[in-house]
Amino acid sequence: MKRIHAIDFTRGLVMVIMALDHTRDLMHLTSLTLNPTDLSSTTPALFFTRWITHLCAPTFVFLSGTSAYLSYQNQKNTSNAQSFLRSRGLWLIILEFTVISFALWFDIRFKILFFQVIGAIGLGFIILSFMLKLSSKTIGIIGLVIVFGHNLLQLVPFNEPPFVYFSFLFGPNVFPITPDFTFAIGYPPIPWLGIMLVGFACGKVFELPLEKRKRTLLQLGLGSLILFTILRFINVYGDPVKWTTQKDMLFTFFSFINVNKYPPSLLYSLITLGIMFLILYISDGVKNKFIDIISVYGKVPLFYYLIHWYIIHLTMFAMVFLQGATWKDLAFGPFQFGRPLTGTGVSLPITYLIWFGIILLLYPLCRWYGKYKDAHRDNKWLRYL
Repeated sequence: MKRIHAIDFTRGLVMVIMALDHTRDLMHLTSLTLNPTDLSSTTPALFFTRWITHLCAPTFVFLSGTSAYLSYQNQKNTSNAQSFLRSRGLWLIILEFTVISFALWFDIRFKILFFQVIGAIGLGFIILSFMLKLSSKTIGIIGLVIVFGHNLLQLVPFNEPPFVYFSFLFGPNVFPITPDFTFAIGYPPIPWLGIMLVGFACGKVFELPLEKRKRTLLQLGLGSLILFTILRFINVYGDPVKWTTQKDMLFTFFSFINVNKYPPSLLYSLITLGIMFLILYISDGVKNKFIDIISVYGKVPLFYYLIHWYIIHLTMFAMVFLQGATWKDLAFGPFQFGRPLTGTGVSLPITYLIWFGIILLLYPLCRWYGKYKDAHRDNKWLRYL
């Protein structure tokens, strides 16, 4: 099967946006003290800077499922596909708790292990491997049941036994194992698995001829956004936080689209995946310089993810030292990036400039690695990075 360049472009676009969120997390003046989606204290620019990055994780997870489907169809060997998904899934989980964990916290003592999107994709691959003998339609239905139904679990008292023992599967949680070690779930496995399974089933869309595929992507995108609008307007089901009238029309609109990511609510999934489908529709079959450039990032997603954290974090340390901090000012530990708790940070416009510079720096690295992979297709180990 020919490579679907729209997938590379869409994945690359959200990865570029993802770096903006991580740059803001580590460097913006108020990132340690202010929730950018708190409508009582945020600004329009800050809200949008955070909200636009909501597109990243669901697109990443969905297209991981889609890529797994396309790879499976290319192999036509269930046993080999299962073996690869399990080994790759385990590899991603190992990376999450080692290389990525250190990139995130820069704490050599590893006082916290944080289960995030790469771990969720890894566990999703492992679970998916056991489902490959099912039809893609059945897998898609299971995924849709999870995506549409998991908000019903808000009614379950997960803070009480015996439900508390299963809470980590469905919602974020923090487990202080010892005074010096914390295990945290940021991306609960089951809701994100639902998105991956739907992505796997939607792989069949990319087997369609171009015009029919584009029409289907447009229908999926518009349908998702229309359903989001209807359910959000009704304000009964689909997100744990209801929208409310705010001080003006702009902030009321913000309240309307301010949906829950942790865990990904039904409405969060509808609006983000709806936009993703439209990006796929617009870019599918299109060739221009912008799409070529952004696709460079999308062709090497894990490589990009690993090195972008290290570059951003090292840039953060350069920032704090230039602003007068010393080694003794650095704060390490659970949910601390090493950045001093006060006295450092840059404005939002400077954050954007730093982000743009990091994206420029990443481009030749990703381009080199993409070419290296293409030139060494016989090296199976490269499939793991």
